[in-house]
Amino acid sequence: MIIDRAIKERVKDRMINYLEHSKLRKTPERFAILDTIYDIEGPFSIDELNQILESRNFHVSRATLYSAVKLFMEMRVVVRHKFNEGVRYEAYWKDEDHTYQICKMCGRTTEIDVPLVTETLNNYHYRRFRKEGFSLYVYGLCSSCRALITKKNNIQINKKKRNSN
Repeated sequence: MIIDRAIKERVKDRMINYLEHSKLRKTPERFAILDTIYDIEGPFSIDELNQILESRNFHVSRATLYSAVKLFMEMRVVVRHKFNEGVRYEAYWKDEDHTYQICKMCGRTTEIDVPLVTETLNNYHYRRFRKEGFSLYVYGLCSSCRALITKKNNIQINKKKRNSN
């Protein structure tokens, strides 16, 4: 989903308020990084974020990227995911729910819609806790990896049959 301009402005205003309240500097790097994050569709790594910034001729150190992303997580405008391929981040502008299916073999990650799970978690009565959103990770094997395993198993069975004859 592409984030519209109004959402980007609300997030920018939220950052300005947070920085002023926390007595932190409003640097051009922070604004550029936040704007770039909100242009990325789906989860991204720090390396991918850096590549996009470099392609826009905006050069920042990795330390700056990590500290900015950490700040954005504190502001609750970026969320961190732990996938098979490592830590990834995602723009987070409202209370959201995400369900991902992750292949344990190749690491392919796909966001899926599971209305029954979403409805159940949204209707659940939490004690002394306010749910803002959730991320659910479902691990298994994708069809490509299952086909590859089946093919390897069939080859091994055929080899054993030939060797026993």
